Amino acid sequence: MIKIERKITEKSKKAAASLQMAKKNHASYNTPEVNAALKELFHGKCYLCENKQIISYQIEHLVPHRKKEELMYDWNNLFLACAHCNNTKLGKYDPILDCTREDIEKKIAFRKKGYFGTDEKLVFDKLDNSIETENTVKLLQAVYYGTTPQKKMESVILRRLLRKELSAFKEYIREYQEAEDDEKEDLGYLLKQQLSDSSPFAAFKRQLVRDHRKTCQELLEYLESPCI
Repeated sequence: MIKIERKITEKSKKAAASLQMAKKNHASYNTPEVNAALKELFHGKCYLCENKQIISYQIEHLVPHRKKEELMYDWNNLFLACAHCNNTKLGKYDPILDCTREDIEKKIAFRKKGYFGTDEKLVFDKLDNSIETENTVKLLQAVYYGTTPQKKMESVILRRLLRKELSAFKEYIREYQEAEDDEKEDLGYLLKQQLSDSSPFAAFKRQLVRDHRKTCQELLEYLESPCI
């Protein structure tokens, strides 16, 4: 979960217009324009778990609308989620952090601890004591570890995808550190892509860099630059 800037684009304008029309006609907010704009906005990944290998996209209301039209058709209240996360969240954790307004990584540190042969676990360390942060951490725990027998099976798949992404990311870092100067440019570009907003599980990758400041100094400088 990272901060995503809700930019005004042609697709977002069309989405807002379609929502106005849907509200006027008491129709569904689930329009083609809304789906296209949300996929663009969230880089095709779930805003909660950051998985990009989604086979079931859903429109999630950050604040549960409970039949209130002002929330149901509000573009700023609509988020792209996978079925696993949407069906985990429901209305159980309100209020949570708004990743289009808050810098999530200043509120929560995303870490994977342990390694093969040890007790591996995901840790979501609170960096403040707000109720929104507290609820978001509880939700993330539920997302990555499951709350029902079915959700627990889904969460195993999610953690497996995360583990593979982090393993590949660590290998890219090793290759970059061992590379000759003429090889570093391409590897550096690849690593920057891995830290970008569009990258799956970016919050975990970025925290890994922050936790290894001495060995990842160049990546840390990139991460802390205003352009990211």
